Amino acid sequence: MAKKEKSGIEIIESAEVLQQELGKAESFFNQNKNILYIIAGVVIAAVAGVLGYKYFIKQQNQEAQVSMYDSVYYFESDSLELALNGTGGNAGLLEVADSYGSSPAGNLAKFYVGVAYMKQGKFDEAIEYLSDFSADDIVIQGRAYALLGDAYLEKGDAQSAISQYQKAVDYKSNKQMTPAYLMKLATAYEVAGDKQGAIEAYGEVVDNYSTSTEYLAATKYKAKLEAEAGN
Repeated sequence: MAKKEKSGIEIIESAEVLQQELGKAESFFNQNKNILYIIAGVVIAAVAGVLGYKYFIKQQNQEAQVSMYDSVYYFESDSLELALNGTGGNAGLLEVADSYGSSPAGNLAKFYVGVAYMKQGKFDEAIEYLSDFSADDIVIQGRAYALLGDAYLEKGDAQSAISQYQKAVDYKSNKQMTPAYLMKLATAYEVAGDKQGAIEAYGEVVDNYSTSTEYLAATKYKAKLEAEAGN
């Protein structure tokens, strides 16, 4: 068998050797064809599953958008019962959230439901839906964390409120929303009796957001707590 070396790569020139290699491949296939068929079937099923899921979600999202159109209008008009439960043939936000929750529009419906329940003072229900909501949006996700903090604080659970407010503060920090979340965090610390935690939260506003509308209040409350603590 004649072989040449070129740049460390072996080049096979013999047709006989090539035939032997093909024979080995055929033998391997015959010996393992059942396993290979199973693997191929799994791959095909996985691809079909992904494509089917994407189509399903797309259809679900379109249906959810149509279903929640009127409910969002009622929500924005503060007609919360109509927004939540719908009217006649129009699905309410609750139905959209429960039936289409895996789609983007259904996921957004969970946020609307949570906010509506917050406005009605139904904090346990608000926590249920807001906790199930998830988004990459810089405004809405941070707002959802803050609303969860509000709900827990209303229920007298300051520690859970602190946890949620901290998530809001940490989520894609920005000068528009983060100072407000820090003020909420500081308030929760005060309710929990943790003056040092509150001082640090107010201090973040003072040190990092001096142009915010919360700056003067943060400066005032921080100085008050420091005086009380003898700092």
